[in-house]
Amino acid sequence: MQYSETCAVVTGGAQGIGLAVVDDFLAKGARVAIWDINEARAREAVAARPERQGVTVIGCDVTDWEGVRAAAGATERALGRIDALVNSAGIAGPNAPVESYDNDAWHRIVEINLTGTYYVNKAVIAGMKARNYGRIVNIASIAGKEGNPNACAYSASKAGVIGFTKSLGKELAGYDIAVNCVTPAAARTPIFEQMSQEHIDYMLSKIPRNRFLEVGEAASMITWLAGPENSFATGAVFDLSGGRATY
Repeated sequence: MQYSETCAVVTGGAQGIGLAVVDDFLAKGARVAIWDINEARAREAVAARPERQGVTVIGCDVTDWEGVRAAAGATERALGRIDALVNSAGIAGPNAPVESYDNDAWHRIVEINLTGTYYVNKAVIAGMKARNYGRIVNIASIAGKEGNPNACAYSASKAGVIGFTKSLGKELAGYDIAVNCVTPAAARTPIFEQMSQEHIDYMLSKIPRNRFLEVGEAASMITWLAGPENSFATGAVFDLSGGRATY
């Protein structure tokens, strides 16, 4: 398997880290499908650059299991198979202390970030096992390792992504399937629109490099983990925290 032979899915690929991953895959010669709840934005992103013109766009709500299954089927019909999955779909939600946190927001964040991860991973496993090849990268967060104050749902959901990834990596270790996650520090993406300025300033203050992550930096690590060169690492957590991670 080479990158030029790879058929990859990127959820949440219409913007931010997900779109940077799409571009890095394309630069390596891979064929790519974007699954995004905002199909119109994804199509705008594809139309914005000539090198993206061959990308398949599929509207997909990762919290809808039947919709995820349908997206997987549509991708297999369009690309032939799914060799790599990068699950970048997620939301940050509001910032508030636990005692006043909105219960509906809690459930929505966990549903998208954690249950959505479970659904999209589940949808591609059978095909990967049948071909004895697959690469999965789930986007967690440094908040899932350290816990950000006033972000209980986001922190808990991303901690869940880490635990889920470790579990699935062990389940599939007997196949040529790698399942890993990355824990980025904050990057300036549209997800910042969901956060208070106070919370953004807090996150920056915790990064020893004293700057936010660039999406291209994240994409470079993610596409390596999701590519044929990564033949051994699985069930692991890779930090992109600018020195913040303490374990």
